[in-house]
Parts: sequence; structure tokens; C-alpha cells
Amino acid sequence: MRAAAINRANSLGGLFSFRFTNIRSMSSSSQDFVSRPVIKKVFAKLQKEGDGAVVRRGISRSEQKLLDPFLMLDEFSVSPPAGFPDHPHRGFETVTYVLEGGITHQDFKGHKGTIYAGDVQWMTAGRGIIHSEMPEEEINKGLQLWINLSSNEKMIEPNYQELSHSDIPRAEANGVEVKVIAGESMGIQSPVYTRTPTMFLDFTLQPGAHIHQNVPESWNAFAYVLESGEGGCVFGSGSSNASPVSAHNVVVFGPGNDGVSAWNKSSSKILRFVLIAGEPIGEPVVQYGPFVMNTQAEIDMTIEDYHYGKNGFEMAKHWRSQ
Repeated sequence: MRAAAINRANSLGGLFSFRFTNIRSMSSSSQDFVSRPVIKKVFAKLQKEGDGAVVRRGISRSEQKLLDPFLMLDEFSVSPPAGFPDHPHRGFETVTYVLEGGITHQDFKGHKGTIYAGDVQWMTAGRGIIHSEMPEEEINKGLQLWINLSSNEKMIEPNYQELSHSDIPRAEANGVEVKVIAGESMGIQSPVYTRTPTMFLDFTLQPGAHIHQNVPESWNAFAYVLESGEGGCVFGSGSSNASPVSAHNVVVFGPGNDGVSAWNKSSSKILRFVLIAGEPIGEPVVQYGPFVMNTQAEIDMTIEDYHYGKNGFEMAKHWRSQ
């Protein structure tokens, strides 16, 4: 029974300090801005996860070395009675950003609630959590990002930060809108506390708009394209050497002290993408499904803790979501 729960958990799931990060809407001088290079593109293919749910997995283990501290990115789509029933986590954080519908969450510590379109739940699993994530409406879509924790924070107590869509700062200028889920952009800052310093920005560009977003030099960065017209989305240093990127693609940026530039070259369609960046932890990663630790011995201990209901999993044998 617990092995099945661990398999289901594969499905979905610091101090906040970095240099000032801003967005610049570019005019005819946009070529003056040098962008980090695109070093990899990954199309997020559909796959079944959880109990009848479907996800597009944009980041998996093959990208983890390039994108430390990020472990996984799923774009999920789920309708009742499918969902993500009771499953455990240890050693990292999950960020759930609902794009359509709603997701009802409950855990074995008594926390329960529903996040709707535009809302965010930032969950620190820490030493251990068992929870469920189930659809609230007929159509429910969103993103879930897994962020690693450093070795000295993997066994902290679980914690939640939840923001309604009205709590998320946003700004708009020159055909560009940004919603600041974590980090700072266009002079506005998210209230989210990030144990692993992280930037999570949701951009919408009107046809013809373009932007340049600064990213701290030491951080790893990628974008995930949610919506794009034919040939509309272009990342890179200039239109002459950058190829269009379609929806459902992860774009991995190389290192550098430059930010990220993006253009919407469509004449009629909006471009929407999330830009995510974070400070690398630089520690070994050993993952077993929903458990992420630094050594195999720690993974073995985590499995034992979960099986015997100890060290953070005391309620594992008795709790069931309603």
C-alpha cells in the first residue's frame, strides 16, 4: 500500500537575497541588451500521472544538473474523479500555481484548503508531509515546480505560504505584464519567503512587445512557454540568431551576467511564459520518487521512517484524506 503511495507521489507533487532584479521593456534599442544564450530546448510531452491525471513534464532528472536547484516542472491537467491522492514528500519544496479551475489540498497535519486560478501554494515539505491534491472543478490546470532544499534545511518542519491571485504583485508597461510570484521585477517584489533564493515570474507580452529581465549572474534560469502564436516566441540576443519557440517547451539558458530577452513576434496572438531562476545549492542529489536527499543512506532512512511512521511521518499509518 505504501509502495503504491510512493509511486503515485511521483506525479505532482534560504534567505530571500539577491541583487535587484528588474524588467526593461525594450524599444528600437533592444539589440543593445545581450541575453543569456539558449543552450537547450525540451518539449514537455504528455504522460499519465497520479490517479488518471495527465501532465506535461518539462523538467526531469536529465535537466537537474543544468538547473540546480530545480528538480521537476509539471504542467498538469486533471478532471474529477482523477487526481493526486494521498502521497508523501521529504527534502524539498513544491510550488503549485493554478492556471484554471481549482485544486483542493489536505495533509496529515490538518491543513486543508483550495487554491483557484491565479492562486499559489508554496509548500515546504521539509522532514515530511503526506497530502492529497484533488481537482475542485470540471477542468483544472496549472504548474507544479519542485525546488530542492539545502542539506541543513531538509529536515525542518513543514510549512505553507499561500497567496490568492489578488495578493500576487503585478505590473504592466509597454505591452508587457508581469506577475511576481517570487523575486522582484519591474520594481515590485513578491512577499514569498524563499529558503532557496528563487525567481518565479509570469509574463504576458502583447503582439510586438519585447522585454529584458535581469537575472543574478550565479543563478540557473529557464523559461516555460504557456501560450504562443505561430513563430511568436523568441528568446536570445537578437532576432537574427534566435529561433521561435512553441508552447509547452522548456528553454534552458546558459550562464552569464546578462539577463534574459524575449520577443513576441506574432502579429495577433499573446505570448505567455514563466521565467524561473534560482541560486544553485551545489550539493549531491539522490532522489527516490517523492523523497529528495543528499545520500542513498538518507533515502534508505526516509523509506524506513515512512514505512514505520517516525521522524516526521508519525501519522502515516492512520491518516487518510477525506
